[in-house]
Amino acid sequence: MYNFYIKIIKIDKNNRDDKLIDALVDVWEGSVLVTHLFLSKNEIEKIKLYVPNALRKIENLLVVINDDNHPIAFMGIENQKLEMLFVSAKERNNGIGTKLIQLGIKDYSIKELTVNEQNPNAKRFYENNGFRVYKRTQTDKQGNPYPLLYMKLY
Repeated sequence: MYNFYIKIIKIDKNNRDDKLIDALVDVWEGSVLVTHLFLSKNEIEKIKLYVPNALRKIENLLVVINDDNHPIAFMGIENQKLEMLFVSAKERNNGIGTKLIQLGIKDYSIKELTVNEQNPNAKRFYENNGFRVYKRTQTDKQGNPYPLLYMKLY
């Protein structure tokens, strides 16, 4: 757990340059490699192609930066829904995700999110932060065999 202040900054859409996007994609990929064990390397590479555009378009993008001003985590929120939350593989289990989700609930009124059923640690994390499953699908939004859990804040 971090015992010091972490710097979280909101990135306006017009300040999302290629350098930042590339750094966030690296955070995303490192996180996915240790949390989404149900995905093959090939599937991760395919999804990775869509990540830069999602980062550029998300309404609210909050980034955690380290002392060297390098991104180590980020969260994307749109219409009171958490769309993405990823923490660098090296920074996991230090409380950064909890700080982000609590900030999102408090300042951005996050009320719901979707998580892969095959990522039980993420499900447990969100449950520990007050979310409960209200719906399940057999496939992901692209029709792949990865059930999704829809969660609401209670």
